[in-house]
Amino acid sequence: MNSRRKGKVGEREFAALLREHGFDARRGQQFSGSPDSPDVVSDALAWLHFEVKRVQNLNLADACVQAAGDSGGKPWVVAHRRNHQPWLITMRAETFFNFLRGELPLQGNAPVAHGSEHGESNNKTEQQEQSS
Repeated sequence: MNSRRKGKVGEREFAALLREHGFDARRGQQFSGSPDSPDVVSDALAWLHFEVKRVQNLNLADACVQAAGDSGGKPWVVAHRRNHQPWLITMRAETFFNFLRGELPLQGNAPVAHGSEHGESNNKTEQQEQSS
């Protein structure tokens, strides 16, 4: 399988994985490697930029530089896997720790926070706005 076709297959596979986990997703329109043409598109995760790599020997540092450059300032992840291996996610440590704390970026004018289905708020920005 040539690398271009393998890339398309990987993007479709990762979009399917997102769908399996409850996030509607599809392969993006590949134009110029910009925020307007991410590898995978999900309306629910539009605040996040996905760079998908389906290769045996990935230069992870280069993939992260590409993701950061294409993200338009959004948090980014590099989703990657080798043949017959599970998907892995690579992101900046700062982004990871923000996720653990439930601090997600603003989506439109409303903060996005985990725990809201139980009436709780883990988003510091939202908590600060409510207390002022």
